[in-house]
Amino acid sequence: MQRSTELIPALAVAVAAAAWGIYWLPQRALEDAGLTGGWATLGQYLVPLALMAPVAAVRWRQGKATGIDMIIIGVLTGGAIACYANSFLLTDVVRALLLFYITPVWGTLIECVVHRHLPSRARWVALFLALAGLWVVFAEETGIPWPQNAGDWLALTGGLMIAAGAARLNAVKPAGMFPQLFAYFLYGSIIAAVLAWLLSAHLGATPSSETMLGVLPWLILLALFFLIPSNAILLWGATRIRPGMFGILILSEIIVGMVSAALWAGEAFGWREIVGGALILAAGTLEIMWDRSALDSRSPHPGAGLR
Repeated sequence: MQRSTELIPALAVAVAAAAWGIYWLPQRALEDAGLTGGWATLGQYLVPLALMAPVAAVRWRQGKATGIDMIIIGVLTGGAIACYANSFLLTDVVRALLLFYITPVWGTLIECVVHRHLPSRARWVALFLALAGLWVVFAEETGIPWPQNAGDWLALTGGLMIAAGAARLNAVKPAGMFPQLFAYFLYGSIIAAVLAWLLSAHLGATPSSETMLGVLPWLILLALFFLIPSNAILLWGATRIRPGMFGILILSEIIVGMVSAALWAGEAFGWREIVGGALILAAGTLEIMWDRSALDSRSPHPGAGLR
């Protein structure tokens, strides 16, 4: 009875993803401090990895799992966000957002083809609402977002990878959170470093040692209180909810991002944002409430015997 166990993980994924909607605030602070977007991306993999490395070494000496062998999961989940973050260096922000957040389509297709699980009618409705919401918000600036440059392809690839990573986690359900998280930052760091080398012309000037030392305490705080906890929740949730549902719920980042940008950055918040956000919210609510109603319908009636 998989659906009956998805309510709490679904809510956790939606909340954790929503927290990423205000992630632009520390990103701007780091940029103002001299750490440009490309270098900030690399630093936000390497710092959590360095913080977790001593624990991984102790676990390895004790014969416990570290996550080093979780190559596929690490590459897919960690690499997805590295691709997504770097796509902003090469294409318009709205195009990167829209192409990455086609994730629900990939997740639903993976459910159909790989897991042989035919989505419910509610899923198709939720998928339509989610994509319609994205289109309403971004279509004025992007039209139909066919990939046109390297940044577009990076964003699209990142969305496909995160959907595949969620499907892999849901299929194997690895024991223990630390190995999953360490694999995420380890292999994500490798891919981020490779992308940094390939995109060196777009990273901006290399920060000075004084700049790096100045932002290091903030990167450590960001890692301890945001990057590690939020990714832990998302990885945990991905093992417990279906890939298509995961893809729809992480759209909560878009809603919080629009509202926070309007409140604190003075960005536009008109009818498109309101209607699009409402459609995305309706999609996520439908997914969660449909599972809840499915659970209630399966609950024994009063006086029914136990089976």
